Amino acid sequence: MQLSAPLSMALATILLPLLGALLIGLLPALRKSGKPAAYLAVAAALGSLLAAIKLLSDQLAEPGRVVLEVTRWIPVEGATAAEIGIRLDGVSALMLVVVTGVAFLVQLFSLEYMAAEPPPALGRYFGYHSLFIVAMNILVLAPNLLQLFIGWELVGLTSYLLIGFYWEKPSAARAAVKAFWMTKLADMGLVVALIVLYRDSGGFSWTAALSAGTASIVTALLFVAVMGKSAQFPLHIWLPDAMEGPTPVSALLHAATMVAAGVYLIVRVYPLFDAAPDTRLVMTYIGSFTALFAAIVAVVQTDIKKVLAYSTCSQLGYMVAALGAGSAFAGYFHLTTHACFKALLFLGAGAVIHAVHSNELTDMGGLFGKMKLTAVTFIVGALALAGVPGLAGFFSKDLILEVLYEKQQFAPLVALLAAAFLTAFYMGRVIFLAFFGAPGKATQSAHDGHFPLSAPLVALAALSLAVGFFGGNIAELSGAPYQFHVGAVGIVGTLLGLGGLLLAYLIYGKKSVSLDAFSFLAPVGALARSGAVDRAYQAVFRRGVLVLAGAVGWFDRYVIDGVMNFLGWGAIVGGRQLRRIQTGNVSDYVYAVVAGAMLLLAWGMFG
Repeated sequence: MQLSAPLSMALATILLPLLGALLIGLLPALRKSGKPAAYLAVAAALGSLLAAIKLLSDQLAEPGRVVLEVTRWIPVEGATAAEIGIRLDGVSALMLVVVTGVAFLVQLFSLEYMAAEPPPALGRYFGYHSLFIVAMNILVLAPNLLQLFIGWELVGLTSYLLIGFYWEKPSAARAAVKAFWMTKLADMGLVVALIVLYRDSGGFSWTAALSAGTASIVTALLFVAVMGKSAQFPLHIWLPDAMEGPTPVSALLHAATMVAAGVYLIVRVYPLFDAAPDTRLVMTYIGSFTALFAAIVAVVQTDIKKVLAYSTCSQLGYMVAALGAGSAFAGYFHLTTHACFKALLFLGAGAVIHAVHSNELTDMGGLFGKMKLTAVTFIVGALALAGVPGLAGFFSKDLILEVLYEKQQFAPLVALLAAAFLTAFYMGRVIFLAFFGAPGKATQSAHDGHFPLSAPLVALAALSLAVGFFGGNIAELSGAPYQFHVGAVGIVGTLLGLGGLLLAYLIYGKKSVSLDAFSFLAPVGALARSGAVDRAYQAVFRRGVLVLAGAVGWFDRYVIDGVMNFLGWGAIVGGRQLRRIQTGNVSDYVYAVVAGAMLLLAWGMFG
């Protein structure tokens, strides 16, 4: 079969990293070689990125083009229950570049960041990375929900492997298991949604015409899965713990790609959500609450990676709120810009951790003079996240605020405006604690990294500066109208962001404002550090799930098994009694036949 050029390129984004993963996994000598395995994985990621860029370039030249190549997969009674293949359009083409671009830069960064790992561990690390790219690209290019589900589950598996990379470290092993089971719990919503969708439509298409009730059920179940994957309250608790993995893993999974898979799913199946306004309303409130709640918790974190982890939860809340308010483009646009500056922030944090050998902000300070490149690029990412005018986050965050204002969703809008202030504040706090002030003992020998460590920071900083200006192109790819303008609500959001940065400067930079003025936030900090949500889950598990499981076990053991055992006992006892009529004496059998015949005769005459 001759493949079209777009299909060949799309397959290349999957097959190149798959080939790299297979070679690393199946050739022990290569896997244990360390650097050669790493170079192979980086080359495969680069090839996948170049293919994705070609696809995006072609799509920009013809924005409305849809390439759909499918083959019959699951035949049922002469019909096709499911198909497998590739759907390439503006949405998937851009997402391919986001996934492969971030993955390539993270792998390049890892060449130096992970250089001290033993060669077999390094080979294993890059093999997992390649598998992750494969899983994400299968998800992105899926033509229906069933194939998307396959990629979704593979992403969950590779995330588990990468989070638990330091498997000998108990906290990392627990974090991997926690992430796996929390997301698997949420994924049951996706499984049931597939069953309901197939029952009512006979397939797995996200353009299926459903009744209002069925659409509400299917989208609500899908959103449960999204809450797990994209860390929405209260299923967010795995994401901060996942920072136990290597810092480049945090940039790959939990800033730009894996957690964005939930948002991408909603964008992809938005025709179903369009028919379910009740689900979208719930999404708006959960997303806005998550954005505010996670921003509050980020303010009191002392681990630089934990700050960024809760920041990710918060920004995902922005995206979900936009999708709930009715704008798939606003959520998708913020997904794209967030991928650039949050990957930059995690890799910048990784460069700092690599230099000072500590995650704690209290061990840093004065790094601007010693790590100028890292400091400047990190500050660019932080200001983009804070929504400073002209940077990527400003354009996409402003659009989300405008959408909520137009839809008159005022309570979620207020929550997101408050989160905008807190976002700028906690990022200002990180900037002044890590890069300015008195140097800590751990910062004496700090310096910028070499090319593999610094080049990804420069590339992502450039994207964080520029990508916001391409909103029109992204809208064209998405088939959505877009015209940037600064409205009243956008001005308020910008002023709040600048106010948050100013307050952080006064407290942590100039030190002219005492933290005592904010003592009323002490209970929030105590609550955040106490792991109250985790303890609530533990209480539900111990006092609810375990008690219920015990009751079910007792019912199964003594009622279900008891009934079956009683029936078995009755059959044995009955058999023993019936055996007594089998005497072996012919005359007894003759008497029995005569008695039976007489009973039949009597029944015929008088019955």
